[in-house]
Amino acid sequence: MNITTIQSNFFKIRSNKAFELFVVAVILFSALVIGAKTYDIPAHVLSIIVWLDRAITAFFFIELSIRFIGEPNKRTFFKNPWNVFDTLIVVVSVIPIQDSEMALIGRLIRIFRVLRMVSIVPELRLLLNSLIKALPQLGYVILLMFIIFYIYAAIGSSFFVEINPVLWGDISIAMLTLFRVMTFEDWTDVMYETMEIYPFSWIFYLTFIFLTTFAFLNMVIGIVVNVMENEHAEEAKEKAIADGDITIEDLSRQIAELKQLIEQRK
Repeated sequence: MNITTIQSNFFKIRSNKAFELFVVAVILFSALVIGAKTYDIPAHVLSIIVWLDRAITAFFFIELSIRFIGEPNKRTFFKNPWNVFDTLIVVVSVIPIQDSEMALIGRLIRIFRVLRMVSIVPELRLLLNSLIKALPQLGYVILLMFIIFYIYAAIGSSFFVEINPVLWGDISIAMLTLFRVMTFEDWTDVMYETMEIYPFSWIFYLTFIFLTTFAFLNMVIGIVVNVMENEHAEEAKEKAIADGDITIEDLSRQIAELKQLIEQRK
C-alpha cells in the first residue's frame, strides 16, 4: 500500500459524516468529564474520570493525526487557524504537567477542548468567522455606544449623586448603573428613586433605553446578520465551483456584468 492510497483512505475517514459525529460526541463527553471534576465525588470515581480523560486525550491525538495524514496538501494544514488551535490543545493535553507548576494551565487547556466543537462543526465555524469579520464594523457602533454611555453617566453622576452615591457616586459607577438599566435589571427601582426628587427624570432613562437597547443593539444584530449572509453566499459560490456547477469563467463573467451594471447606474 503506497502513500497515496494511505492518504486517500485517511481522507475518506476524516470526510465521513459518521466519523465527524463520533468526534462531536467525544467532545461533548469530554465536556461532561470536565464538569464532573467540579463535584465532590469519591476517590474511586475520580480515578475513573482521570482514566477517561486520558482516553479522550489519546482519541483527540489519533483524530488529529488522521486529519493531518488525510490532508492532500500538508503544507497548508497549519495555515488554517483552527488546525493550529486543535494541535495546540492536543499537544498541551498530551504533555504530563499534572504535578508541576503548569498544572493549572493544563486544566485550562482541557476546558478549552470544548471549543474544538467549533472547528469540527462547519455551521459553528461559519458563525464565529462571521462574528470576527463583523468586528471592524461593530467597533464603530460600540464606540458610539460608549460615547452615549459616557454622556448619560456624566449627567447621572451630576444630578443623582446626592440621591444614591452607591449608584451614581462617580462616572465609572454611573456607567455600571446604566448598564444595569440597559439590561432591564431592576431598572425601575433606579428610576423611581430619582423620580422622587426629579419627577421628570424618567425622560433620562427612557431616552437612554431607546438609544442603547432598541437602537444600537439592533444595529449590532443587523451588522452580524448581514456579514453572515455574505459568508453564506461566499460558501455557496465556493461549493458550486468545487462541485462543477459553476466555472471560474462564468463567475468572472458575472462579476464583469455586475461591474458594468454599477457603472451604468452611476
